[in-house]
Amino acid sequence: MERLADRVILVWGFKRSLLAIAAGAFAVLALPPIGFFAAMFVSFTLLVWLIDGAAASPESGLIGRLWPAFATGWLFGFGYFVAGLWWLGHALLVDQEEFAWALPLAILGLPACLAIFYGLAAALARIFWSDGMGRIAALAAGFGLMEWLRSVILTGFPWNAIGYGIMPVPLMMQSAHVIGAMGVTALAVFVFSAPALAGTRQGARPGIALAVLLFAAHLGYGAYSLHLAPRPDTLPEDKRPVVRLVQPAIDQTEKMDNDVDRAAIFETHLKLSAEAPKNGGRKPDIIVWPETSIPFILTDNQDALTRIADTLDDNQILIAGAVRAEEMGPGTPPRYYNSIYVIDGRGQIIAASDKVHLVPFGEYLPFEDVLTEFGIQNVVEIPGGFSAAASRHLLALPGGLNLYPLICYEIIFPGEMTGDIKDANAILNITNDAWFGTTPGPYQHFQQARVRAVETGLPLIRDANSGISALVNAHGEIIAGLDLGETGFVDATLDSISDGVGTTFPRQTYFWLTEALLILIALISRRGFISGLN
Repeated sequence: MERLADRVILVWGFKRSLLAIAAGAFAVLALPPIGFFAAMFVSFTLLVWLIDGAAASPESGLIGRLWPAFATGWLFGFGYFVAGLWWLGHALLVDQEEFAWALPLAILGLPACLAIFYGLAAALARIFWSDGMGRIAALAAGFGLMEWLRSVILTGFPWNAIGYGIMPVPLMMQSAHVIGAMGVTALAVFVFSAPALAGTRQGARPGIALAVLLFAAHLGYGAYSLHLAPRPDTLPEDKRPVVRLVQPAIDQTEKMDNDVDRAAIFETHLKLSAEAPKNGGRKPDIIVWPETSIPFILTDNQDALTRIADTLDDNQILIAGAVRAEEMGPGTPPRYYNSIYVIDGRGQIIAASDKVHLVPFGEYLPFEDVLTEFGIQNVVEIPGGFSAAASRHLLALPGGLNLYPLICYEIIFPGEMTGDIKDANAILNITNDAWFGTTPGPYQHFQQARVRAVETGLPLIRDANSGISALVNAHGEIIAGLDLGETGFVDATLDSISDGVGTTFPRQTYFWLTEALLILIALISRRGFISGLN
């Protein structure tokens, strides 16, 4: 181990760059659909050793001294994000004549930008670097801080935060309920980096012991939560709604083709909604369609509302994704919203919610006045793009069920779990992952949605156009679902409600306490390291 560490520390030039990129790319094996979390032990061990060898000239200024560490972290991040996000290019191929030119920006440009956060994490850690376990505490604190910043800067994009690598199954997700995904990320980096101590010996025993203790606590709390802790209150038998998830698996090119019969797409959803329950089950109380499942402006089409009323029983509810148009007055173009409608058995819209957190370049164009001059436009063809809702509110269903609505990738943001979520009984997430085909993207999206359920202690009702649709309980366990690309429907009973811990405040507090503790360990180790040198 020491010989291997020495070789990695001393590697230089092109080989060093290639090793850093490969280490980052290898870490992606921990993410869905593979979920081989042990890969990150290899990757972060290599990263620690590479930063050990990221030395600069003693005469260099602060930036010069930190640059080798930043470059190492950036190369690691570049490998991680290219290997983990290459599938984003699939969305551009849906209309390849219009957007194929942007493939390099999606596959290489975005990872290059996201890798800056990992470069900054390594540079920040280098400030507190020492020869003992303090350096892996510094690296953990740096990654924790930068992953948090990645979730908020420029609207944020926290996709595939490192912590998801240590949460492949429900047993390993439960810690997120206490410290959140960002807290798990910080401690996961410490645990993943611990084997590096065995290669350099300094601080190996206490560092590895602490990492083993943290990992054991992670697994132990998971086992306790799943098998010993009190479960959320079970709804009375007559109050348990049956939810039908409709997954039409319509190809995205077909949905965007103006020559396609949109009425036929609408009828496909109605047909799946009207089918009899399998195995003699109870008729669904709530039917859910995916994001933008209604392929026209619903409020302009009374016949469509009539067809919905004809399909539903009087006591059934349809929840469907649609584009909502808001007229702004004569001479002013309408605003468009990515929305959710709740429709009763009489074809009346009884509730609605608009998307708050839009996708840059997908649903709206940042710096529109400038970029349109260069011919750049949204991937989604909506005149002027979508508008964002000012706030989010619960969808109150008949019978007293309150759903917290999240559309598409809003579910990946822990910070979106605010406000009314404390009064919610379940999370509702509708999406259209057909944009990404049969790539790792939909699997990664689904895992992050499951972690939101665990964080908030709320069941998750998730419906996708092309997978993965599922009813997930408050512990991230799948009750019933449809796999990626599968066409059909699934009925499942929502038999439990929130445990009353939906707010994000305690987890944010514990995350910052975790960061403070890691920095304290790094500072103490750094002070001892400098004293030893003196």
